[in-house]
Amino acid sequence: MEELHSETQKAEPEPAPKVIGLTGGIGSGKTTVARFIEEFGFPVYYSDDRAKAIVNESEDLKIKIKELLGDEAYDSNGLYDRKFVAEKVFNNKEQLHELNEIIHPAVRIDFEEWLKKQTKYLVFKETALLFELKLNRQCYKSLLVTAEDNIRAKRVMDRDGKTYREVEAVMEKQMPEKDKIKLADCIIYNNTNLEDLKEQTEQVIFDIE
Repeated sequence: MEELHSETQKAEPEPAPKVIGLTGGIGSGKTTVARFIEEFGFPVYYSDDRAKAIVNESEDLKIKIKELLGDEAYDSNGLYDRKFVAEKVFNNKEQLHELNEIIHPAVRIDFEEWLKKQTKYLVFKETALLFELKLNRQCYKSLLVTAEDNIRAKRVMDRDGKTYREVEAVMEKQMPEKDKIKLADCIIYNNTNLEDLKEQTEQVIFDIE
């Protein structure tokens, strides 16, 4: 009877992957860290990239966004006009909140579908608004990539051709780094070079394991 019982006993289900929330402000190097994480063999869900895709893929979202911001939210080709939308909500907190209430639930569902397909014990969810939207509460741990403000500003100026004032205006809209540091479980300080950044990334992964 014991032998029969062991043959019919169901196999233990695989444990769900631990989700690590990955975030960082503009110019922090968050995307570079995400690429390193992938090099080390761990999957990364890019929330911001998926959001950009979903607003074009979902007809339901298109209708809701047009109702909120007007038909100009999509261009003549029917594609989401990020420049128009960004300018529209930049100084309108209420509209920005309503826009997030439309987009983020759709991204959450998309992430949950992605997560079901993952087999690694650690997965990373990249999102700019991890702490602002309290998404860190849904994660096993949070990982912040940060750098000194002047270094972040210079990176964005060099990368995007923006003026210091333009970059500063964006940074002022984001949660202060000191507040993010208080909330983060793990921190990578990206103030030096790529070699150091990669070493820190590997160490953080090792520590989480």
